[in-house]
Amino acid sequence: MQQNRSRSKRYRASAEQVERKKAYSLNDAVATLKKFQPTKFDQTVTVSFRLGVDPRQSDQMVRGTCPLPHGSGKKVRVLVFAEGKAANDAKEAGAEFVGFKDLIQKVQEGFQDFEVRKLGKVLGPRGLMPNPKTGTVTDDTAKAVQEVKAGRVEFKLDKNGNVAVPVGKFSFAKSALVENGNAVIEAVVRARPATAKGHYLEAMTLSATMSPGVHIDPSPYLTV
Repeated sequence: MQQNRSRSKRYRASAEQVERKKAYSLNDAVATLKKFQPTKFDQTVTVSFRLGVDPRQSDQMVRGTCPLPHGSGKKVRVLVFAEGKAANDAKEAGAEFVGFKDLIQKVQEGFQDFEVRKLGKVLGPRGLMPNPKTGTVTDDTAKAVQEVKAGRVEFKLDKNGNVAVPVGKFSFAKSALVENGNAVIEAVVRARPATAKGHYLEAMTLSATMSPGVHIDPSPYLTV
């Protein structure tokens, strides 16, 4: 009760519009969210998952990417390490920064281990380190740039067995948030590890940056 009083008047008013024990369809969850009083900035809307996997087991890792049909609403700048045709393709696809030939030459001349570690310290903590599993290491640079520009999002299981994926902005039309949300849920379902036992989607919640969560009924997406 004390925690609720510490929330803002806007948050409390939004929370009163949510039936806490109800599991909403995605369509109704988005409709409920859109009734909340907006903030002074355009909030990010996120679907959060509680998954029935063991994050301590490497063979139960859940990660992947998902192109959002209506984009993420976030302006993305793309940097590509490439040369030759791949570099030209990346430029034509809209990448802001392409090349870094001097760095590539240093790596090719024998400084690969040192340079990769150095890049990892800078890019790793920010989630920017290139990785084949997320499509950021690829021979098709044009496709990768186009997908990122169009609003491709990445997701990865955290140490507590949760996944949180942005599906757009609060200002998006209801239909756009529903379609983006469906795409993300289906992508997370497809990423289910073969070794996962029992129910995979234990719980799903839709929320905006500064809003209460709205529980989504996982039953339409359950496979077991």
